[in-house]
Amino acid sequence: MESTCAVVVTYNRRPLLEECVQALLGQTAAVDEIIVVDNASTDGTAGLVRERFPQVRLEALAENLGGAGGFHHGIGLAHALGHDWLWVMDDDTIPTPTALEALLDGVRRAPERPAMLASQVHWTDGSLHPMNYPHPRWRSPADLVRTAEHGLVLIRSNTFVSLLVARETVDRWGLPQAAYFIWGEDTEYTTRALRHAPGYLVPESVVVHKTAKPYTAVEDTSGRYYYSVRNTLLLLRGSAFAPLERVAFATMYLRSIKTYLTNNRFRPDALRFVARGLAHGLRGPTR
Repeated sequence: MESTCAVVVTYNRRPLLEECVQALLGQTAAVDEIIVVDNASTDGTAGLVRERFPQVRLEALAENLGGAGGFHHGIGLAHALGHDWLWVMDDDTIPTPTALEALLDGVRRAPERPAMLASQVHWTDGSLHPMNYPHPRWRSPADLVRTAEHGLVLIRSNTFVSLLVARETVDRWGLPQAAYFIWGEDTEYTTRALRHAPGYLVPESVVVHKTAKPYTAVEDTSGRYYYSVRNTLLLLRGSAFAPLERVAFATMYLRSIKTYLTNNRFRPDALRFVARGLAHGLRGPTR
């Protein structure tokens, strides 16, 4: 029987992490191992895991490597431990009790062995979370129909908020790019892998993404948007997209920058974040 390892990346969100781990332990399909990657939290997260959840494997990092570095570390460890399926999520992801069971059932009924499977992601009010919309593979209508016959949605990319990754995907495509730090490492990784292999959304698998509000990156008012600009440009320069896809994604990218600047009223600091992101994205390494 194939084994499943949950990989949870956390940083200074102790109450949410506790709720996430409790939900993982309460799955109708048991998780074989849980790895919590703590990005050098200062709120007692490591102590919580050691005291409340001794059955959980804690990876307490010496410094904050961001979500990207945390997933790079955790997925790499789960793969090295020999697990067949790696179920990745942030600490504010709360799986419903049957979330994993539904994902594994999706593996069984998929028309071919999937590289990864995604859950439906809700916000706390039951609506779909705008940060975690999956991107269907629109350019393959025949495959979309064939996949729908199995109760699945063929996807082109997804986030790391409840994504089940096959170990063969790591064998072939390696690990997420730790240098991204935050925002976009999941899009880059899934887009690159799913250019050549099938991935599916499993509608029956539902998780709740407990952010403070249902936001996207363009609504950010801090300097973090720099990472979105830089990392998306690195993604566009890499090997994840076919030529026509690259054009469509670049158009969406430019629109998102315009929306961010408009939301921030073209403040000088917002313009600086975008300019830095563009400059660094043009010269950074790609895959």
